[in-house]
Amino acid sequence: MTDQMLEGVKKLFEEANIGHLATVMPDGSPQVTPMWVDFDGEHILVNTAEGRQKPRNIRRDPRVAISITRKESPYTYAQVRGRVVEVTREGAEEHIDRLAKKYLGRDKYPWRQPGERRIIVKIAPEHVSSMGAG
Repeated sequence: MTDQMLEGVKKLFEEANIGHLATVMPDGSPQVTPMWVDFDGEHILVNTAEGRQKPRNIRRDPRVAISITRKESPYTYAQVRGRVVEVTREGAEEHIDRLAKKYLGRDKYPWRQPGERRIIVKIAPEHVSSMGAG
């Protein structure tokens, strides 16, 4: 449903704005995490590491929601409900470095842990709404 992703909404995800990803816990309660976000023209992308709560939640229940606000204007925002369509390690190390460049101005992600395995979570937008970003 990328046709719902208006140019202004896409721009929010392409800029260095923080998103908040909501996943569903085993008991049905929401779990929300601030995240660096990206958009590949079709999917919203987030990068995380194996062993964390988010990957466990999305493998059990792929329904997610993400909100994002423009850092200079927090009342310019978008909210997206969708489904995780892929979790992959392919390209995840390079992707976290690109996000570090986007968000920190650094060539390499500075908080890598020994043995950490990064993953990219691809989210297909199903419902998009926005305020000031359309």
